[in-house]
Amino acid sequence: MSIDGARQAARDVLKQYGITTAPVPVDRIARELGVRVQFAPFDNELSGMAHIRDGVVVVGVNSLHAPNRQRFTLAHEIGHVVLHRHILEGAVHVDRVLLRDRNSSAGTDLLEIQANAFASELLMPTDILEATLGGRQVVLDDDVEVATLAKKFRVSESAMRFRFFK
Repeated sequence: MSIDGARQAARDVLKQYGITTAPVPVDRIARELGVRVQFAPFDNELSGMAHIRDGVVVVGVNSLHAPNRQRFTLAHEIGHVVLHRHILEGAVHVDRVLLRDRNSSAGTDLLEIQANAFASELLMPTDILEATLGGRQVVLDDDVEVATLAKKFRVSESAMRFRFFK
């Protein structure tokens, strides 16, 4: 699947559940998809995990991380559920944030790139972002503007800045 395909899958989920405003209720989306979400204090390097056990999709999110980071992790894991379900049926998929291997730090792990693109589009949908901006261009050096957008979408400022680089 292409990166654009991953973004389109996120838009399809938003449309399926009638979500048209920010912040996107990612926890509700998880429930609607039948995902059991568990928050637990993992090692700091572990952001989340996903697997299917006895037909039940289980996603774990690190409760020690900041709330906006938890939202992104949940959206990322939902991305794996939607895009890579076949992999989750065979093994636990673990996502780390601090200690990355060469592939993830280089941005070459296609599954992770797809899940990140899905999460970004799910939490900061293009159409809602464009409506919020009302045709204005974002000045990424304007910390106040970026912080205001990040707060509205309940994401980190770094996630919001990265969103504009697609």
